[in-house]
Amino acid sequence: MDEQLVEISGVVDEITYRNEENGFTVIDFYTDEEYFTVVGVLPEVTEGESLRLRGEWSYHSTFGRQFKAKLCERSMPSSSADLLRYLSAGAVKGIGPATAKKIIDRFGESAFDVLENEPERLAEIKGISLNKAKDISKIFNEQFAVRQVMISLERFGMTPNECLEAFRLYGANAVDLITVNPYILCGEGIGIGFERADAIACSLPQPPDSDFRIAAGIVHVVRHNLNNGHTCVPRARLLAPSSGLLETNEDTIDIAVDALIESGKLISETINGKEFLFLPHIYAAEKLAAKRITIMNQFPPAGRPTVDEDIQKIEKQENICYEEKQRQAIMTAVNKGMLILTGGPGTGKTTTLNGILKLFELDGVDVALAAPTGRAAKRMSEITGKDAKTIHRLLEVEWDKHDRPVFSRNARNPISAGAVIVDELSMVDVSLFASLLDALPLGCRLIMVGDSDQLPAVGAGNVLHDLIDSGVMPVVALKEVFRQAMESRIVTNAHKIVSGQMPELHDKDNDFFFMKRSSPYETAKTVADLCVSRLPKAYGFSSLNDIQVLCPSRKGETGSVNLNKILQNLINPADKNKNEITSGARIFREGDKVMQVKNNYNIIWTKDAEEGTGVFNGDIGIIKKIDKVNACLAVWYDDKEAVYSLESLNELEHAYAMTVHKSQGNEFPAVIVPVMGVVPQLCYRNLLYTAVTRAKRLMIMVGIEAQIEEMVKNNTKTRRYSALKHFLCDGEA
Repeated sequence: MDEQLVEISGVVDEITYRNEENGFTVIDFYTDEEYFTVVGVLPEVTEGESLRLRGEWSYHSTFGRQFKAKLCERSMPSSSADLLRYLSAGAVKGIGPATAKKIIDRFGESAFDVLENEPERLAEIKGISLNKAKDISKIFNEQFAVRQVMISLERFGMTPNECLEAFRLYGANAVDLITVNPYILCGEGIGIGFERADAIACSLPQPPDSDFRIAAGIVHVVRHNLNNGHTCVPRARLLAPSSGLLETNEDTIDIAVDALIESGKLISETINGKEFLFLPHIYAAEKLAAKRITIMNQFPPAGRPTVDEDIQKIEKQENICYEEKQRQAIMTAVNKGMLILTGGPGTGKTTTLNGILKLFELDGVDVALAAPTGRAAKRMSEITGKDAKTIHRLLEVEWDKHDRPVFSRNARNPISAGAVIVDELSMVDVSLFASLLDALPLGCRLIMVGDSDQLPAVGAGNVLHDLIDSGVMPVVALKEVFRQAMESRIVTNAHKIVSGQMPELHDKDNDFFFMKRSSPYETAKTVADLCVSRLPKAYGFSSLNDIQVLCPSRKGETGSVNLNKILQNLINPADKNKNEITSGARIFREGDKVMQVKNNYNIIWTKDAEEGTGVFNGDIGIIKKIDKVNACLAVWYDDKEAVYSLESLNELEHAYAMTVHKSQGNEFPAVIVPVMGVVPQLCYRNLLYTAVTRAKRLMIMVGIEAQIEEMVKNNTKTRRYSALKHFLCDGEA
């Protein structure tokens, strides 16, 4: 990125706006050639300061041409005119414009040296006593130290925002602390990666103590495992990767692990006779989740003595007959207060869920419906006829001064509901689950719905499986496939796959088809042809809105990256009437189908007259407009429009094709899956099952039958290390 940035040098003329919380600043700036506006995170800059900025030019519809600063290096003003502007701007408390002029008139370009080293000389100026001179010097040195810290940190290659965070954490000693141990920058507060901290360490004249590097490297490996879904890692499995990264022996790593545990930077817990290591915040999340569930079990809500009769009334009113397991689920939800309801497609989860809702209505229970993604929440609304929110919205997400998400709803400010029903629980990571539990009022019922055979959450944890395996709460698994659902090959083949049987691939008169192809090229070509012409012509499907290509992998000829390029060129080709913009190797074009790939709580969206913030991992939309002049683009997500700065493009990916993992929580009218050359680590049963269960009306597999058979036979689920079950069963929650 740095190679593409423009560099300018000049002087701050005036501060026109500053956000004291996050350091965002708007300044009038001049160079030898011109005068213009600079915007960016520029904490502590003051009028008269000389800056060397790196960034890019942009155009704002209201304020005109601007320079967006991303990196900043500062030096204190040197000329008499700049010194006067600097002191007159109030940079030093106690010195106003009149006093500043007297100081510059008397000492000229030596003013800073006098303020710092010979403060008593200020008393030479009429109106400044010796005591006042000492007070001014003291304040100057305090504030000068702040600016010097910021200047020094910027020279490490840190962004202004990172410098601000470091100063907030470490104060005036920040430079000394980082010089001694640059690896403190890897902590949660600043979040610089281990590799960047390593680079800073290499740039220092005196190499830091190797113990600091070893400790940071070990924590880096644990954090990497967290990003792969593990909440903890066996100590024995940590030694080899850590010693490889740090190029040292395992004994050294073992000793360093003990020191990290002693200092509280890692938490040790024995589970089934083995020692596991946790990062403190994820350990706290699993412990909190277990504690809240234990409390909820101890204080169940009052049951309903007439529940059996009420179920019979609903059956008559709705002209339905609940299957035994459905009836059990409804009664458990009402009388026990906690329930996990699982089941595959066609087993009646929706019917059961609506039955539970009807009984809650009879009791006058205020029910909140939630799901982990916007699309899952929308689908929940459609099947229940009631408003459903994302879990983040239910918990009223906000941001702290470090721009990290926090939830307004918590134990001190619980949500106002007598029951909460959460769909797609398999997608919920343990941190979000703990936050949800923390926000439930005492006596609140909690009904959790999910499919235990689907892929686990993208985030850390194994919540659904740990809850089921713990045995501490009622679980009702719906297994009977209803006769109407049996007419769908999508449903019957999904159940065959999950039970280890080959799906029926050669039925030509249903909703599930297999198209044999002998090479990756032919497979990719057929997938594109189906998506662009054959399915729209045969079924009237929209290539953009109805058809979704799901790939086991990102890589290869039949991976999502390559298929996205092919499909973009066919579905939304370049057009002189469509704006487009390049981001790395990708071209984003008006009309493109895109997906948000990380939670961003700051993106502003509008929906009719309503305005809000937050777009979440997995949300799918269409690029409505690219505004190059104002350096932004608008994406339409179902029923709302979100506006992105061009700097946020790395959070978007094309979504004509996506990985099966990214499709969780979504359903599509038509799904096409290439089954050819699947890499071994992705060649397993529940990935194939998850892909099939994304399809509502039509499912097509393209490739070779042997690949499908290999995936069906491999029931090796991706191993996740987690401790929620342990804390529920054996640990002290």
